Amino acid sequence: MLGSGTVSYEVGGNLDATCFGGIAAVHRLVTKLGLVDQINEGLHLLKVHLPYHESDHVLNLTYNVMCGGTRLEDIEGLRHDTAYMNALGADLIPDPTTAGDFCRRFAETDVVELMEAINAVRPQLWAGRGGDLLGPLAYIDADGTIVPTSGRRKAGMDMSYNRIWGYAPLIVSLANTKEVLYLVNRPGNAPSHQDAATWIDKAIDLVQPHAPRVCLRGDTDFSLTAHFDRWAARVDFVFGMDNNHALRTRAEALAETCWTRLHRDATAQNATAQNATAQNATAQNATGQNAAGQIRARRDNHKQAIVAERGYLNLELNYEDVACFDYQPGKCDRSYRVVALRKNISRSRGEQVLIDEVRYFFYITTRTDLSAEQVVACANQRCDQENIIASLKSGVGALRVPLHDLVSNWAYMVIAALAWNIKSWFAMMMHRKADRRDYIRMEFRRFFNTIILIPAMVTRRARAITIRLIGYNPALDRLFTAWNTTERTRFG
Repeated sequence: MLGSGTVSYEVGGNLDATCFGGIAAVHRLVTKLGLVDQINEGLHLLKVHLPYHESDHVLNLTYNVMCGGTRLEDIEGLRHDTAYMNALGADLIPDPTTAGDFCRRFAETDVVELMEAINAVRPQLWAGRGGDLLGPLAYIDADGTIVPTSGRRKAGMDMSYNRIWGYAPLIVSLANTKEVLYLVNRPGNAPSHQDAATWIDKAIDLVQPHAPRVCLRGDTDFSLTAHFDRWAARVDFVFGMDNNHALRTRAEALAETCWTRLHRDATAQNATAQNATAQNATAQNATGQNAAGQIRARRDNHKQAIVAERGYLNLELNYEDVACFDYQPGKCDRSYRVVALRKNISRSRGEQVLIDEVRYFFYITTRTDLSAEQVVACANQRCDQENIIASLKSGVGALRVPLHDLVSNWAYMVIAALAWNIKSWFAMMMHRKADRRDYIRMEFRRFFNTIILIPAMVTRRARAITIRLIGYNPALDRLFTAWNTTERTRFG
């Protein structure tokens, strides 16, 4: 099926084209938001601006990530793409060595200033088309992760609890728009909650003026009881609590009438089943089988058969119960609502059935407007932040450590994570609400393939840049709606 005739190559000197046709629309949004000025006013790392300013370095690294770059060396390819530089209105961009030197100039205060400069432009989006995404309740999620490295001479790295050398950044994100509000690099042995309260407070200050109501979420590491009273006076929160002796004793002492059966929301499961059904029907129709669209029988569970055959310990959830009671942590001046989740788990080894196991999970919250089931569901929805962290690691490549010490790698993480935030900002400019939500939840690689990776001819004149797209993309209508909205909106 794959054939070839005579092949010849020519270099067209009169044709200025690039494969990154969507980068101009993204850069237009960034400049109209005033991010360039915010960065130049907040950062003062260069004594002389010949020819670059701080914003040139930051956006150069960010756009390298947005154009699929995974290494600093990938900037070299963009430097030789004249159409790419014309799309950005640039005559020259920093080379990889200069970009690395720029990151090494950062001190801790400079990284914080950069994050605040980025945060300074967010309210313009939240007050516009992004306002409906915040909705009646904005959720601020916090979590830590491990960034491994095989390097031996990277200052500030340490060994994590699971014996992995690297760093342990803290990510504070806005669940409604998937934006990373604060990203803080720390040594690998730092616990997840280390200095988390400081950055959570900053996130509250940032989001609270633009949302009717704010709710904090985090796992058990972020149940910082010393801060509960202060947070409760400003916002709501839902945190996991450790299964300590005091809580477990209270839960075990509850009468059986206090417990109610937990019924998980089956919406997501039904949607998954329907999608699988549609895919099965499509596949069967494509092969000429089962043209009536009947669902074929579910395949055997091979994992389950192997576990039973080899006599491994097998745990299966039978049912879940929930109950509520009030509890006052030792560092608090008031009591809070605690939702206890009791899981009944059957244990078996091969064909032998063992005694059932009961496990307790606890959630502490200020939310009295939710039922116990809804509190559990709200706490579980925080797990969606793991998708953001996974995107920062694999899709964006922001959680990499290409430089030599903790602070310079922190600066690179913040700059690269800006590419993820710009994706959310660009999605907010789309006309239809459904498109805005879809593109905010979209994986970064798919956003790159649909919005950025578009072949285009670039014509640069004195006061205008013309992008002539020379390839069809089904997502062009979304690109045009976002671009039109950007041109028509007056920010500031």
